[in-house]
Amino acid sequence: MISTIPCFTPPLPTHKHVSKRKNHRPFNPIRVSNVNRRCECFDLYKQLVPYNEAWSWQKSVVKKRHMMIDKDEDYSDTLIILQHHPVYTLGTASMEKYLNFDIQNAPFDLYRTERGGEVTYHGPGQLVMYPIINLRYHKMDLHWYLRSLEEVIIRALTSTFSIKASRLKDFTGVWVGNQKVAAIGIRVSRWLTYHGLALNVTADLTPFQHIVPCGIRDRGVCSLKQLLETESDVKNIDDATLMDATHESLIREFSNVFQLSLECKANACLDNAVIS
Repeated sequence: MISTIPCFTPPLPTHKHVSKRKNHRPFNPIRVSNVNRRCECFDLYKQLVPYNEAWSWQKSVVKKRHMMIDKDEDYSDTLIILQHHPVYTLGTASMEKYLNFDIQNAPFDLYRTERGGEVTYHGPGQLVMYPIINLRYHKMDLHWYLRSLEEVIIRALTSTFSIKASRLKDFTGVWVGNQKVAAIGIRVSRWLTYHGLALNVTADLTPFQHIVPCGIRDRGVCSLKQLLETESDVKNIDDATLMDATHESLIREFSNVFQLSLECKANACLDNAVIS
């Protein structure tokens, strides 16, 4: 069992952007006890997983966890990390006016889910984290949880790449200037979270042109690779190296922010964590 993961320092350039915005408010995690809660981590970050399969995993884990909560046996949280094949997803109340295509002839698969938020895109080169966390053991406050997810990304970008990412008032997600680098959409059922965050690392951003990402018309999207190559003297950054570095940084900061001791599980164990 590990409570922290050693910092990985890749041979990558750092970002010179210094945000003039002051929307990144100081953040203090809530410590519930002196002993960190366990979290099973199913790490598939190098794999492309169909969206409907990962969605089914989450709902099955949530169902099983509810049963454990009812028996007062919910001893561990869950984290699933992966990439997706190209897909568009809609939130519960998403409006089709933010789709720049005929819904009957979508460029990629399209799913309406139970998460909050408007339309977004997932695809290769984007790291997706699905935390299934019992907020009873953290803080029963959805705003705190959203800010905590943002904090994970902000710390990861700052600590490993010296990128000054921030929050923007009235918007959920993480930004560099006016460009969104990470989107967040969640669902909470009886204080158990699912869905999560998506960080553009090396992703092709072209599919975002077919939608109004998160329903925000006057701001764009960016990727970590784009930021690094634009603001540094180093070009042609290796995608695999960048994905590895970002993954390690996200895992470390997730553990720190939520004060969880991560237990990495073999991918096959995920089948045992769900209900058929």
